[in-house]
Amino acid sequence: MRLIRNIYIFCSIVMTVEGDAPELPEERELMTNCSNMSLRKVPADLTPDTTTLDLSYNLLFQFQSSDFHSVSKLKVLILCHNRIQQLDLKTFEFNKELRYLDLSNNRLKSVTWYLLAGLRYLDLSFNDFDTMPICEEAGNMSHLEILGLSGAKIQKSDFQKIAHLHLNTVFLGFRTLSHYEEGSLPILNTTKLHIVLPMDTNFWVLLRDGIKTSKILEMTNIDGKNQFISYEMQRNLSLENAKTMVLLLNKVDLLWDDLFLILQFVWHTSVEHFQIRNVTFGGKAYLDHNSFDYSNTVIRTIKLEHVHFRMFYIQQDKIYLLLTKMDIENLTISNAQMPHMLFPNYPTKFQYLNFANNILTDELFKRTIQLPHLKTLILNGNKLETLSLVSCFANNTPLEHLDLSQNLLQHKNDENCSWPETVVNMNLSYNKLSDSVFRCLPKSIQILNLNNNQIQTVPKETIHLMALRELNIAFNFLTDLPGCSHFSRLSILNIEMNLILSPSLDFVQSCQEVKTLNAGRNPFRCTCEIKSFIQLETYSEVMMVGWSDSYTCEYPLNLRGTQLKDIHLPELSCNTALLIVTIVVIMLVPGLAVAFCCLHFDLPWYLRMLGQCTQTWHRVRKTTQEQLKRNVRFHAFISYSEHDSLWVKNELIPNLEKEDGSILICLYERYFDPGKSISENIVSFIEKSYKSIFVLSPNFVQNEWCHYEFYFAHHNLFYENSDHIILIILEPIPFYCIPTRYHKLKSLLEKKAYLEWPKDRRKCGLFWANLRAAINVNVSATREMYELQTFTELNEESRGSTISLMRTDCL
Repeated sequence: MRLIRNIYIFCSIVMTVEGDAPELPEERELMTNCSNMSLRKVPADLTPDTTTLDLSYNLLFQFQSSDFHSVSKLKVLILCHNRIQQLDLKTFEFNKELRYLDLSNNRLKSVTWYLLAGLRYLDLSFNDFDTMPICEEAGNMSHLEILGLSGAKIQKSDFQKIAHLHLNTVFLGFRTLSHYEEGSLPILNTTKLHIVLPMDTNFWVLLRDGIKTSKILEMTNIDGKNQFISYEMQRNLSLENAKTMVLLLNKVDLLWDDLFLILQFVWHTSVEHFQIRNVTFGGKAYLDHNSFDYSNTVIRTIKLEHVHFRMFYIQQDKIYLLLTKMDIENLTISNAQMPHMLFPNYPTKFQYLNFANNILTDELFKRTIQLPHLKTLILNGNKLETLSLVSCFANNTPLEHLDLSQNLLQHKNDENCSWPETVVNMNLSYNKLSDSVFRCLPKSIQILNLNNNQIQTVPKETIHLMALRELNIAFNFLTDLPGCSHFSRLSILNIEMNLILSPSLDFVQSCQEVKTLNAGRNPFRCTCEIKSFIQLETYSEVMMVGWSDSYTCEYPLNLRGTQLKDIHLPELSCNTALLIVTIVVIMLVPGLAVAFCCLHFDLPWYLRMLGQCTQTWHRVRKTTQEQLKRNVRFHAFISYSEHDSLWVKNELIPNLEKEDGSILICLYERYFDPGKSISENIVSFIEKSYKSIFVLSPNFVQNEWCHYEFYFAHHNLFYENSDHIILIILEPIPFYCIPTRYHKLKSLLEKKAYLEWPKDRRKCGLFWANLRAAINVNVSATREMYELQTFTELNEESRGSTISLMRTDCL
């Protein structure tokens, strides 16, 4: 037969308590899992390093002496649920490190003992032994802590062989129990005793002896059929030397009278904590409930969990009153389908009440209940609807912890709430509460759970919860993180799975005390508004639970699924103030530069000149050289300051313009065209003049239009050569008086490229001769061509419907 095995490696971790760091083992352990494989014998090829071997749920029925020799490092061996009938513990003599041996649920009838000194766990329960399989060798296992036994008969002599062992747990799992010698169980020296009874077993004697045996007693499969015991017999059961402090009855099926008797029996024992779990009872009551003796007890806690009722012939109110009249510290009745609860009409000592997972309604709080010592009330999983009713009930108690989760609670704004100042912990999760719940909360609350409700926002009119330290508001419909103006001491906030798109800046600013924040799994919109929230994880001391896997973008769509930590949002685009300052600075720097240029370099003047030159340049591109020459009508254009006009009119013009008309002079006042602007007239005069004469004086350099005329003449684009400018120094000009923009003028003056008006009148003849020589050019041919062109154009225009005659001759 081919053997199929599933082998896997695992690392064990030593769990620690009270904050100690876990210690990892120095070496790994190898587990070989061969369970549930229908094996009939132990596999021969086991891995030698195996430390844990699971052979449970197979068909093994016997062992060979060499079956486990190859696994000398074996520590844990699980052989439960097989068909083993006989066992010789010497089979494991080479497994010196064996600590755990489980042989439960087999068919063992006999065991041959062999000292396994290191064994700590041995389970022989649920086998077919006739008597307890205990011999002298078992008493020598000094390290044994947990022992599981079974047998059809129990005798004192069996347990006396191991009476000296200090065991932690003894587990007695019976398939049948035909005989029990009274007083056998108290011989055992164990902290915990767990007895699993077979059907139709008299549990009363075992219960009595079990209470005398260990501090913790658990009994499973309590069946009261055909085991009736009278009230008088129950009272006569000997209770001397009782040890049990914690009693747990599990899987109980009794008549109500039997349960009543068990309660009465335990009431007068050493038991302090009594728990009945998975109990079914019913039937007709024959005993008088008023006969219950509530005196002389040390019981502090009673728990009834997972209670099922059969057909009842008594009123449940009597059962409720029987339990509440016990007047103990802690009472639990959970998962019992209990529709209501009754309390006596006098104050009780209850400090802890747990009625979870029943069907209690608001009727519970419509009766007066006196609970002056109540500190913890658990009512989760019921059908309560009105929160204000609970508050009115709690106001008459010193309640500290309240669990109202998994109900149908609501609160309306017009309902008054009155809580005691002692409430510090409240669980209101899984209800139907809306925003109005914040108007019905105790001011003293420190821990508040509101997850899975219908809350959309935290209203501004919220009660100031100055003591609140922990708030769980996950799985609601909030669209923003709540500010902490009403929760100044809040340190833990859970707001995951809401509808938060862009957490507001108010949370970041007002919640300075928050140290732990869980805001994951929200549909974040990754725009500038979320930048301050992202910085919380980086620049603050807040611990972001689930960061960064649970914090992803939902909007915009192109960023969906991107983690917030991977989003880059430039500071300039998100900070409005910084953006405005940047724009102002960017605009201010050129503005200051322009202002400086305007003040220091007369930039507006240059711009005007540049504009005019640009227009002229475009006109030159469309004009041929021949056309330019035909436009020349004057020998010279004279530019001068108004202050120098007398010299120009009395000296310059008469000496240049002779009667023969050999030199034609263009003066501004002669040929000004009212249909054009001043600048256009100046440009026109310079274009139609072969030379430009500038009469320089201190007055000239201070005149704006003189500047303009000189600039345009200097940058004249109609002439390829640069000798068309003639400078006349009428009066000496100091260089510091010449503006910086006249760098060309300064250059010409430095080169002495000018004519100077002589102070001596005898030298004037030479001056005029030089000036006429500079401007004496033959413009007659050009003029004749111009007049011919004009005449031709006039003739062409006369052929039209309208004849327009314009005089263009400036002479």
